[in-house]
Amino acid sequence: MAISMSSASLPIFRTMLANLSHLLDKGLAHAQARKFDPQVLVTYRLAPDMLPLSRQIQIACDAAKNGVARISGVEAPKFEDNETTFDELRARIAKTLAWLETVPADKLDGTEDKDITFPVGRDATRTMKGEAYLKHWALPNFFFHVTTAYAILRHNGVELGKADYLAGAK
Repeated sequence: MAISMSSASLPIFRTMLANLSHLLDKGLAHAQARKFDPQVLVTYRLAPDMLPLSRQIQIACDAAKNGVARISGVEAPKFEDNETTFDELRARIAKTLAWLETVPADKLDGTEDKDITFPVGRDATRTMKGEAYLKHWALPNFFFHVTTAYAILRHNGVELGKADYLAGAK
């Protein structure tokens, strides 16, 4: 049996967003246990030209909701990108998860050959077929930002491992 577009997207985005929230929980607990301002982690970046943890979370959420929206044709909510605390970032993940729950699988299934046009920078777009877009753009972009968030927290001493990344709080 062939894999469906819904099964290749919705559960993956939901699982990894839940795991991302778990990573934030551990990051906040780490800051509290060591008695430093958690804001240090929220604004931390791995390199001067990389985005901070807060933007990694925002973009991961956007990658999930916008990817699903583009494929399904269901309008995604717009978020303001104004989260500056762990609580606000976890709330953004929760809002994204709640929206993903509203997208019917049948809106995604059968879209493998649908043309998806999406922004690739400020003034450029790209068009790919639905399956290629999911496999070669939406999911890799999403995983890049989730992984970068993990790396920022891990680099700052948060006790995280592969199980936290893959299995979350289970």
